[in-house]
Amino acid sequence: MVTESNEQLALEKKIKSQANKFLVDFNGTLPESMELEYEGFYRRGFFVSKKRYAVVEDGAIIAKGLELVRRDWAPVAKDTQQGILLAILKDGDVDKAVEIIKKILKKVKTGTVPMKDMIIHTQITKKLDAYKQIGPHVVAAQRLEKKGMKIDKGTIIQYVVVKGKGPISQRAIPFEDAEKYEYDPDYYIDNQIIPAVSRIMESFGYTQEKIKELGEKERQKTLDSFF
Repeated sequence: MVTESNEQLALEKKIKSQANKFLVDFNGTLPESMELEYEGFYRRGFFVSKKRYAVVEDGAIIAKGLELVRRDWAPVAKDTQQGILLAILKDGDVDKAVEIIKKILKKVKTGTVPMKDMIIHTQITKKLDAYKQIGPHVVAAQRLEKKGMKIDKGTIIQYVVVKGKGPISQRAIPFEDAEKYEYDPDYYIDNQIIPAVSRIMESFGYTQEKIKELGEKERQKTLDSFF
């Protein structure tokens, strides 16, 4: 685990001072209508690409392009991604990130995550009968329409994927009607949590397969406790 030292704090202060001096000098060479601004000092950052990155500032994650800032990912996936980013960027602790993943995989497998954390938000972009490919959000919207709800272009559909037979799209239930159902843990692990966390953890040698194994090991430990 990485801890702060007086030397690190002094170096940070020196860098900020030099950055401010550079801005003053550089802005003096620019036309009056132009000015370069100091945005912030980020000790650690995680960059997938120039449009997908995360940095930590004052203990909070600032992200762009990652799942945690997108509405079409369930809170269980976004919160987990944010948790492991904080562990890595703020604490410098990859082992802590791994433990976060193990914990959430166990909770999802045992069905103890609240249904509200499984909600996926997707926007309807055209009339329902104009869709050629019927995705989960369209099925959920059709269910709402049958109940009398008006679905227009721009409507945000909140749905969960529940246990049952048939393809995923046919198991998309509007959140308003989800009380009598159980969410599908395999769907959320395979299609939400693992893709979101592997985007970060692959840089540390954790492939999607290895991340899934973390959950299997936790499950086996739970079963072993009964014997």
